[in-house]
Amino acid sequence: MDKRTRGIVITGSSGIAAATARQLSADGHRLFVISRGASGCAALSSTLGAGSAGWAVADLQDESAAVTAFAEAAEALGQIDAVVAVAGGSARKMGDGWLHNMSLEAWNASLSLNLSTMFLTAREAVRHMKAQGGSLVMTSSVLATSPQPDNFATHGYAAAKAAITGWTVPLAAAYAADGIRVNTVAPGLVHTPMAQRAAQDRAIVAFAQRKQPLAQGLLTAEQVAAALCWFVTADAVTGQVLAVDGGWEVTSTS
Repeated sequence: MDKRTRGIVITGSSGIAAATARQLSADGHRLFVISRGASGCAALSSTLGAGSAGWAVADLQDESAAVTAFAEAAEALGQIDAVVAVAGGSARKMGDGWLHNMSLEAWNASLSLNLSTMFLTAREAVRHMKAQGGSLVMTSSVLATSPQPDNFATHGYAAAKAAITGWTVPLAAAYAADGIRVNTVAPGLVHTPMAQRAAQDRAIVAFAQRKQPLAQGLLTAEQVAAALCWFVTADAVTGQVLAVDGGWEVTSTS
């Protein structure tokens, strides 16, 4: 596996994104952080030390903001060799939930947050890496392929994550000749700020202990980050979706 130093863009500044940035920095790579909040970007970048190439505040649902942020990243890094796309999140507060209860506004909000952000991130990644190749690592969810109606029925989120999973092979096929690898990690239930509701619910925690026996509950952000980091440097791997789920997909709770 190629161990050269790479210039890497990571979207997001907390949870899985932060754990991934720290692991990549510890391996000697240089990171540029793009996220919506200046305080989160600054805090994460400060923990990376010499591994930080800078950061930009951008809402990746906004096209012009995404284009500008990636241009700043390319200038700071000199060259973008990899993009790890983690930004997204729950739209439950915006009305995401059961299909029969959802408004079109809630549907659009969930897709914008989770799928439009991925579209713009992937597009800018490919545009910047097309001349020299690189690695795009996307983030999906086990809920795209292994749903759990009780407590986890957010059908807009599931649709967005299913689209990302389904996008992996077509993008990998399209850009393999350019030396761009496209892979996806599909986490299970992870202890992150997004999962705060679940982590504070005793019933959900007990469910996770049964559903994710390898994690004995919620996964850590670092466990998911390890897979994202591996895809960055796995130079012979493309078109793969890897579930990091503590056994979620193979464990029945019935």
